[in-house]
Amino acid sequence: MINKFVMPEVIFGNGSIRQVGECCLRLGAKKLFIVCDPDILNEVWLEMVINNCLESGLEYVVFTDLTINPKDTEVENGRKMYIQHQCDAVIGLGGGSAIDVAKAVALLSTNEGTIHLYEGIDKITAALPPQIMIPTTAGSGSEVSQFSIIIDSIRKKKMTIVSKSLIPDIAIIDPQTLSTKSPQLTAASGLDVLTHAIEAYVSVAATPLTDVHAQNAISLVAHYLRPSVASRLNVEAKAKMAIASLQVDWLFPMRY
Repeated sequence: MINKFVMPEVIFGNGSIRQVGECCLRLGAKKLFIVCDPDILNEVWLEMVINNCLESGLEYVVFTDLTINPKDTEVENGRKMYIQHQCDAVIGLGGGSAIDVAKAVALLSTNEGTIHLYEGIDKITAALPPQIMIPTTAGSGSEVSQFSIIIDSIRKKKMTIVSKSLIPDIAIIDPQTLSTKSPQLTAASGLDVLTHAIEAYVSVAATPLTDVHAQNAISLVAHYLRPSVASRLNVEAKAKMAIASLQVDWLFPMRY
């Protein structure tokens, strides 16, 4: 059996979110389309991203018109705004919903038609603009995957869009962003990591390469999820949960 794994450039560590401006410059970006969860507006991370980008001489617009389970109509609104403001790069900041929308907007900024045309595997034909994803939860793994999950509002079902074109250019994973999440969200996203790890380990497509990471992710969750839920200030627990999410999500969701 031959397996192929692809992942973006990963920048990991406390304070790494402050490298976003430099990352954008390296990718040749000039005007950024920042997609973020509405809840992020009440946190410091969006302000940090904006200030860092301004310091790097970059322009930006912010798009927050999305819901927990993002819809095709929200993606279309994002596409229109991206084109209207003549953006040339996409930043996804937040949980899996924001990152999925950021990917979908990037897709439609260079590919014709609606998002529905790209449901399935490898239907993207034109190259996407630079993408930088900054997760603020440890659970979805969308920042390193080739997936975007968008709801078809007419059929009332989730569309799965799969393409290596959706793998971001850079994923910035700063464990400090987890410190502003509630205990409930921390627990729920941590159980997502555990579920992904178990799925990866028992999958018929598992390999010795994936088993090592799945087992380690399970061990990390077992040791650090409770401390992470118990305290927003437990830096070690936040970092370990971020590592667990990264380990399992770049391997398991990227197989098909």
